[in-house]
Amino acid sequence: MTDRVDRIEGVLVGLAAGDALGAGYEFGPPVTGPVEMIGGGPFGWEPGEWTDDTQMAICIAENSAPEAIDLDAVGDRFIKWARECNDIGNQTRAVLSRATTGSELLHISLDHHRANPRHSAGNGSLMRTGPVALPFLEDRDAIARTVRDVSDLTHADPECGDACILWSIAIDTAIDSGKLPDIRDGLGLIPESRRDHWIGLIEQAETQEPGTFTPNGWVITAFQAAWSSITHTNLGTRHFRDGVTQAVRIGNDTDTVAAIAGTLLGATYGASAIPEDWTAILHGWPGHTADDLAMLALQAAGDSR
Repeated sequence: MTDRVDRIEGVLVGLAAGDALGAGYEFGPPVTGPVEMIGGGPFGWEPGEWTDDTQMAICIAENSAPEAIDLDAVGDRFIKWARECNDIGNQTRAVLSRATTGSELLHISLDHHRANPRHSAGNGSLMRTGPVALPFLEDRDAIARTVRDVSDLTHADPECGDACILWSIAIDTAIDSGKLPDIRDGLGLIPESRRDHWIGLIEQAETQEPGTFTPNGWVITAFQAAWSSITHTNLGTRHFRDGVTQAVRIGNDTDTVAAIAGTLLGATYGASAIPEDWTAILHGWPGHTADDLAMLALQAAGDSR
């Protein structure tokens, strides 16, 4: 069993490793051959370079401290980031491009959802949700409350918030126990009227093959694709590698599905379980390495060792 510090570090490093692994295959067909950190893809990433999934998670972690996340500061960072990045999801762009300050985002995001009720449940808040749990470890009510607030900055559809809560509570459980959690652990923290809906979606993910869940640019199919990839690979020393590799093999939004899976697998097995040949080349905006991500995760959780 890994130690708690290792598992905290694994949240951000695991997210970035899955993200960078999937970057070279994004928007492509299912992958049948070897999956490697090849870089390339539609945005010409370098091998080991992470994408917007990790970049937005960094924006959150930078503005986190034990028992607190500054929502306005996160929003300001999102807006600044959006002006300089070369990869941003359509829904995220639509919301951030209308805002001048972070304090405006919740209102703008809600307006976007009301105007596009069937097209505002993208996977862009689930992909970045990993670090939101870190300042509130073992305080599930605070995690659920804050996770929904952070999701709502760009993705006000309730299903996005629900998915982020379920994933973040699982991250909290994994860090505490060092074991793969049951993704149902957070069901009591989403509205009762939607719990049966989520139970059905989770059962689909556990009983159907990962490749079923495509296209996966929406929050539901991304959630299912990531959980199916995790539950259809074997527990043990290779689970991190095999789980995120399976997420990439599905095709389509490969970097995001692998980032979502990597966050939870990293929280379960720790940064030490991530292949060293991957962490050695991990890098990306704003000039960070895997070591920097590990330190950022520890600072967010209140452990600066």
